[in-house]
Amino acid sequence: MDTMESTVSMENMESMTNTKATKEKSRREKKQPKWKWLIVGIAAVVLAVTVFWKTKELLRERKETEARIQQNLAMLDQQDVMISAEQSDEIPIAPGQKEEQTADPRDLNLEPVLSENPITYKGKTYRRNQYVKAILCMGIDRGNSMTEEKQLGDAGQSDGIFLIAQDTAHHTLKILMIPRDTMTEITTRNEEDTVKDTKITQLTMAFAYGDGQKESCENVVSSTEKLLSGFTIDYYMAVDISVMASLNDAVGGVTVTVPTDGMEQRDPAFIKGEQVTLHGDQAETFVRYRDINRDFSALYRMDQQQEYITQYMKALKAYSKKDSQIVTKIFDLIQDYMVTDMGKDLYLKIAMDALGSGNLSSENFYTIPGAGETTESFDVYHADRNMAIPILLNLFYREDK
Repeated sequence: MDTMESTVSMENMESMTNTKATKEKSRREKKQPKWKWLIVGIAAVVLAVTVFWKTKELLRERKETEARIQQNLAMLDQQDVMISAEQSDEIPIAPGQKEEQTADPRDLNLEPVLSENPITYKGKTYRRNQYVKAILCMGIDRGNSMTEEKQLGDAGQSDGIFLIAQDTAHHTLKILMIPRDTMTEITTRNEEDTVKDTKITQLTMAFAYGDGQKESCENVVSSTEKLLSGFTIDYYMAVDISVMASLNDAVGGVTVTVPTDGMEQRDPAFIKGEQVTLHGDQAETFVRYRDINRDFSALYRMDQQQEYITQYMKALKAYSKKDSQIVTKIFDLIQDYMVTDMGKDLYLKIAMDALGSGNLSSENFYTIPGAGETTESFDVYHADRNMAIPILLNLFYREDK
């Protein structure tokens, strides 16, 4: 009995011991993850603090670096300003213009330094070459003869504007092309011609504010002279574009290479890159075409005008070999469609110089430097007048040695 009780007691004790051990083991197992998580948490905090201070240090270093960069840039800017002040040859804006009428300072004309003779530019002295004449040529889009004066609004506009440099000593021609949309100061008037004023607008409009004859031409001349820093133009010639077909056919047609995309919309033969011999009204279509839905279409049209002028002179030269009087006949043909302040001998001399010189090429053409911009209403061209001055010096002046 005692033995049985003792055995039971021992079993109970073992059971209790096992239970206690199990509980202790369970307790240790439960406590162990907490310590693990605690260690992980401490490590995370240490890592976060390390990252924080490292990031803060990097940010501090970055700010210091940026500050040094800005300081260096400021020093460079200051040096640039000093260099510009010492080396700049920019001509200031002419006084007295209505600056409130333009949001772009590029549209303001420069002081008329080229009205002086001689002039000093970049430390050198230049004088106007008396053998090189400046003739402003205008293609007018009125669409009829120019024998009658017109009322305001009916005079037309100058679609093509070219300044010819005629070297009478060497019998050569060079052509400065001026975009019709160039913004400059022009003279305006009302219908009664009682009030005259000025405004900054597209150069093409200068012809419209006149009588469609002498007054219109002189308005374009004076506006162009302002645009070109007071450069003096010797003569002008305006020809209505409607006479193009007659001019073209007088030399047996003109073969051109189509330079502009989309011209086949107007004539199926006008595919870019193709050679086409123009006849009749095709000539006017070729020089006047522009896609009004395309930005800067008037600028692209200048490529067509340059191509036509170049090829027309070739055709004229070739035709003159079988008809020596062709130049005289051409000017007789366009007499009623032309307004000029030149005598017949002068404009015949220009044509003869063109025939006597080599064929015109791209090297004979220049364009007023600048940038086009599309506004809500129309395209405009902002001329870089300072960059135009060296071109004018090259074409019309000689350097004093």
